[in-house]
This record gives sequence, C-alpha cells and structure tokens, in this order.
Amino acid sequence: MKPIRKLAFVINEDKDGALALGRELIAIARRCGIRLKHTTRFPLPKGWLRGWDACCVIGGDGTLLGVARESAREQVPIIGVNRGSLGFLTTFSADEARLQFADLLGGAFMVTHRAMLACSTGPGAHDLALNDVLIKDAVNSRLVRLEVVADDELVTDYTCDGLIFSTPTGSTAYNLSAGGPIIHPAAGVIAMTPICPHTLSNRSIIFRENVCLRVYNRSPGARLLVAMDGQRNLKVGAQSPVEISIANLRLPLAQRSDYSHFSVVRAKLKWSGGFVEKR
Repeated sequence: MKPIRKLAFVINEDKDGALALGRELIAIARRCGIRLKHTTRFPLPKGWLRGWDACCVIGGDGTLLGVARESAREQVPIIGVNRGSLGFLTTFSADEARLQFADLLGGAFMVTHRAMLACSTGPGAHDLALNDVLIKDAVNSRLVRLEVVADDELVTDYTCDGLIFSTPTGSTAYNLSAGGPIIHPAAGVIAMTPICPHTLSNRSIIFRENVCLRVYNRSPGARLLVAMDGQRNLKVGAQSPVEISIANLRLPLAQRSDYSHFSVVRAKLKWSGGFVEKR
C-alpha cells in the first residue's frame, strides 16, 4: 500500500491503557513526519475523515463501529488497535502496534473491504451497519410477530424476541451468540437469525448478497426498535416495513499482510481441539 502521510487517531479514553498507547503511537508517527489529528469522541461527525489517508482506532470493536460509517463514506482505511476484550475488528494488539507501527505508516499493510448493511425504516430514516441490524419490540422483551419478505417473496413469519440481520463481519458478534453461523468475511451473503423463536425449530437463513429484505410488524399495538450495530436506533412508523440490503459502500479495513481470519477466530473464541491418539 501507499505510505501514510496524514493519519487521524480515535482513542477510547475509557479503555484501560488506550490513552498511554495513543501517546506512544502518536510519538512514533511524529518521528516519521506524519501529519496528525486526534479525538476521543465517537461516533465521528460527517466529514471528519475527509482527505485523510488512514484512521488509527485505539479501543475495542465498539469503538471501531463508531468510526465505521465515516470511514466507509470517505473510504479512509481503519487501523484497529485492540484495548478491549475480544477484538475481532481491532486485530492489532498493543505490542504488535508498537513494534509494527513505523512499518504500517510506510505502507506495510493490506486493505480488505468489508460489506455493510443499508437499512431504511421510512422516508429520511436510513443508516449503515457494519455488524448487524437488530429488530425487536421497542418497549420490552415481549414476543413480536415479524413477517419477512425477500425480493417480494414471502419467506416466513416469526413469533420471537427479535431478528438479527448480520453481515459476514458481524457473524461473530450478536449473531453468533444467538446461535447463528460463522461466515467468512469475503462471503457475499446476509444472515438472518431469530432470537428465541416460539418454535421447536430455530435455524438461521442465509440470503444472497443482492437480496432486498423487508420486515413487517404483524403484532397489533407493538412498536419496533431497529438498532444499528447496537449503537444507533432508527424510528419505525406503525405501517412502515424495515428494508435491509447490502450497502453500496464498503468499509476499508487495514490488516497485516499475513492476516488470517480463521487464525483470529481460533484465538478469540479459544477453539481447541484436535484429538491426539495416545500411544
């Protein structure tokens, strides 16, 4: 990749050690002659990344999700440095960042482009999500009846606590906790996973990338909540369907040149397992 000449930092000051690590990386960038700016506030305002070469996010995956929309709009790659817990998106550890930061600034990284979801709940009410769109009752955790239509074809209706629509990137987030599948981030699909459906069968459905999904509220008197990446909510009109599709914009995510998705999954989910025959 091209060397980075203008670098923005987003630092989650609530994460242990994030501010100190940010000072270390900023010092490295200054020694390399990089133009800098930084903030501890996120989500980012529209236009904050315009014209910058990259954005270094120091925090957890939630911090990165707060930067994702602006990064996608401006096509500015995110370098995620983990100071949270799991860190599926912020894949650089603090030690890796310290050791490799000068090389990263010199262009020693690759950029993958992650699919995002576009969601609309009515005129003027639309947003992007990198991980998932959650649809549930707006007031409490009572069951709701949700009807799902894919490209004008009825899929089914669910009586459940809610539905999760996930990108491949988000498949290891809420989708996984609800029993959904792990999906490789390069797969062109959307996963739909019901939350506690009132049925003996509970299966996710995988839709192709160019599908247009609509979800209708079939619970009289119930109001829906639509949560984007667990951070922002969209209002839903009483008769308006929730429309979900793959967005035209994709998130540019900077990663090590030797990045392996399944290596990250094995480490974060503590996969183990090989059977070793005793001799």
